[in-house]
Amino acid sequence: MMAKSLIFEPMGALALLTFLVLLLIPVQRFRASFSGEVSANDFKFGESSQVPGYVSIPNRNYMNLLELPMLFYVICLMSYAADRVTTVTLYAAWAYVVARALHSLVHTTYNNVFHRLILFAGSNVILIGMWAWFFFAPRV
Repeated sequence: MMAKSLIFEPMGALALLTFLVLLLIPVQRFRASFSGEVSANDFKFGESSQVPGYVSIPNRNYMNLLELPMLFYVICLMSYAADRVTTVTLYAAWAYVVARALHSLVHTTYNNVFHRLILFAGSNVILIGMWAWFFFAPRV
């Protein structure tokens, strides 16, 4: 029998990804500041229109990782609490994390919108599937 606590591993991996993207924010902001592209005032009320895209992208990706993934954490915790962590749940959780990691990688590197869309949509399909599996899969 599979240990239901294994569901915490993909949750931890997604949290780690979120922290790594968080670290990119000051890196890009300081880089732009030291090169004279931005000043502290450009961040006084968020990000001004003077902030270059490469500086804004890590912040936007970080926000992405705090939005819909909250439903990932919730369904994982629900699965754990209801003793409904299955092999399907675990594989889906890892697939979700991989899709989100690839989305972040594309977003924070070459930023092809079409590639990002495919990964973002794919991760959302996986997440919806996890919720459907929880409520509609046969109980063993």
